[in-house]
Amino acid sequence: MDLRLFAALDPSGPVREQVADRQATVRRAARHLADLVRWTPVDRLHVTLQFLGAVPEERVPSIRAAMEAAAAASRPLALEVIGAGGFPGPGRPRVVWLGVRDDEGRLVALAADLADRLAALGFPRTGRPLSPHFTMGRARDGRGPPGLGGAIAAAAVAPGIRWPATELCLFRSHLSSAGARYEALARFPLGPIRDGAGEK
Repeated sequence: MDLRLFAALDPSGPVREQVADRQATVRRAARHLADLVRWTPVDRLHVTLQFLGAVPEERVPSIRAAMEAAAAASRPLALEVIGAGGFPGPGRPRVVWLGVRDDEGRLVALAADLADRLAALGFPRTGRPLSPHFTMGRARDGRGPPGLGGAIAAAAVAPGIRWPATELCLFRSHLSSAGARYEALARFPLGPIRDGAGEK
């Protein structure tokens, strides 16, 4: 059986609540335009580091080992959730996002190390530089709705949210007509391995 997998950072409860509040601020500022966006449910908010796609179940142990090693070689991250924008641009965004700042560069280093270890297992690199962000929502119309720029700008100037990220997560995505549901298969503490680390 194939599993849809991705590696990500999962925010702690307090950080998730603050990110959800920022998302709600954007929705209120968007007013009637908010209905043109499929907003990400609060329990699905995360920062993707690498999408692995459909993976045979028997390959999961080697992926776990690679992620555990990458996490152990890193340290907890001092991140900040700050800024907002839209892909490809705020004028007609197909994706509304909140940015994640990595002043020390350790998140970029973790993602690069993880990509190297997964590439050794046959998973291709994305070929794009890491742009860490929370996806707040996706446009219902593939062209992106006009007029959201003001709502996004309001979030872009809001104070930052401190985020001490302490673990790397392996997620499975379950797809259904109701949308994706994410299941954490394993969590790996950032820093030297301790007894019992790396399990859900």
